[in-house]
Amino acid sequence: MSGLRSVTLIAATMTIGLVAGVFGLYSHTVMRGLARTDDRTFIGAFQAMDRAIINPWFMVSFVGALLFTAAAAVLHLPRDLRGTLPWILVALVLYLVAFGITIAVNVPLNDALKAAGAPDTIADPAAVRSAFDEARWAAWNLVRTITTTVAFGALCWALVTAGRSSS
Repeated sequence: MSGLRSVTLIAATMTIGLVAGVFGLYSHTVMRGLARTDDRTFIGAFQAMDRAIINPWFMVSFVGALLFTAAAAVLHLPRDLRGTLPWILVALVLYLVAFGITIAVNVPLNDALKAAGAPDTIADPAAVRSAFDEARWAAWNLVRTITTTVAFGALCWALVTAGRSSS
């Protein structure tokens, strides 16, 4: 059981770290770069990235982070492992916030932008970009970046506490 706990906690840490990296990259690079493009380029590039990110590698990290962190919490419920549990629970709650924001805010905005159609067929790309509300998307993505980064830190500390309790 100890091996399963360790593997699950490591998997939770790695997957949340990967998702934090993706959200962070969008915050400090992708959206800043796209902000400097014309409307048609913004729409086309964002649509292409949004379609590309739905792939097995990202989905394993995005969904896996939730599943592995929840599993790590369950596996650390025994009384002798509870020193690690609070850090895992902090990470789980923070990741649930980021997951919820993704589903409630970012995905609907992404879907609306994709529904606008191919950029070269849009009569008024400025109106489509304005309706997308990239400031809102970026602000909520920053919240996702912060929550997942703090969750990653909490899981890193959970690994430290787990290591101390097994020595």
